[in-house]
This record gives sequence, C-alpha cells and structure tokens, in this order.
Amino acid sequence: MQRRKFIKKSSAAGLALATLPQFMVAQETEYSILELMGKADLALHGEGINLQKEAHDAFVDMKKAAYQDGIDLKIISSYRSYERQRQIFERKFLTYTEEQGMDPLAAIDKIIEYSTIPGTSRHHWGTDMDVIDGYPRTEGDVLVPEKFGEGGPFENFKKWMDEHANRYDFHLVYTDNPKRRGFKYEPWHYSYAPLSKPMLEAFRGKNIVQLLQYEDFEGAEHFTIGFLKNYIQNHILDINRALL
Repeated sequence: MQRRKFIKKSSAAGLALATLPQFMVAQETEYSILELMGKADLALHGEGINLQKEAHDAFVDMKKAAYQDGIDLKIISSYRSYERQRQIFERKFLTYTEEQGMDPLAAIDKIIEYSTIPGTSRHHWGTDMDVIDGYPRTEGDVLVPEKFGEGGPFENFKKWMDEHANRYDFHLVYTDNPKRRGFKYEPWHYSYAPLSKPMLEAFRGKNIVQLLQYEDFEGAEHFTIGFLKNYIQNHILDINRALL
C-alpha cells in the first residue's frame, strides 16, 4: 500500500510548512509537543507500572489499599510510545482492509472505537493506565466491558474502583454516560488527573490537525480535515468531565 501525506494543502489546513517552527515555539508551554505525542522519552517509574513519578506513587498507595480489601490491582498497559501506537493502528488497519476486505473508512471507524490515532493517545503521557484485578481467572481478552459488569470476573474490582479510585486522584476516562461520544466505554482505563489535566490542556493548545498533517502511516491517507476535527471533539475531548 502506497504511503502519502493524508491532507492536501488548502487554505483550511492552516499555517504553511514554512511557518510551522515559529508556530510551535509560540504555542510551547510546560510540555513539549514531542512529549505530548509520545515521541520523547519520559521519566517513568515502577517495574510493570511505567507511570510518571507522581502517578506511580499514587498508584502504589491505591494498590496497597486495594490489596487490603482483596483486590490485586494489575496494570495491563500504561505508557505507550508513538511508535507503539503506530504499530497498533497499522496492524489493525491492514487486518481490516487487506485480510477482512473492509472499506478503509469503515476500518478506521472500527479502529477508533477503542484505539487512538498515533500521536493522540493519553497513554503517551505516563498518566493513564489500563488496570484489572489480577486475582480472578478468566479466559480470552480481559479488556472487555462485560467482564467488569454484574457477574463478571472484575465486578468486585469495578465496585472497589468506583468507591475508592477518586481519592487517589485516578478517574475513569471513557465512562458509560449514554450522551458521551467518541471511544466506547472502557471500565479499565484510569487517568491520574493532577498530571493528565494540564497535559490535556497543553495538547488542546496545539493545532492538532496541523501537527498531524505531517505524520505518515498506513491509513492516514484517508483522513480529512473534517474527520480529524470531529475526532478531536468527540474522542479526545468528550471524556469524563473530571479530567477536563
């Protein structure tokens, strides 16, 4: 499959390439765009935890408390680099289009039910984690919403997190609010608000559509400016309001 840049040059595309460096400098605050897009090395802590120091320490405290109540908090995924997210996105895109024969746009819609576009994942920040209870035995994929519901192996985990997670500043990102758009309900995905909120604010301050114009990966040639604007509004920003 031929790769190419996915947004044609137009007046709607914003600043020209010649002015991009000045634009980046003008927008720069505490967090660099490389950090926000998962392209810079972050100081991560904890074997099997891989979170920023403050988030790591809060998780360890929460894990100790959960252990006292018979819950073994086990992180399935935390920090994820841009390159890792690119591999996930491309693998799914090629599977859906080349192996299953799906239309490229339909494949992208299916991917973004649960997976982010590379460079836009909250997992790039070292603040977010997919977590389960390590005690129950279960077969197949553990990150399935039904397994966290009534009668599921992670029912007690979900109840414990609903009651206790916020006091450690961890909040569910993609809730089951029926009015929420974007990514589907993920009862396993928690974010450490004291760090992720300012990082999201910094990310919102960037021209994300403009930045993504210069990325190149399988499937990206099918993106349009309109698609990306909707993706930002629905997938990046329509989240638990406690994290905005």
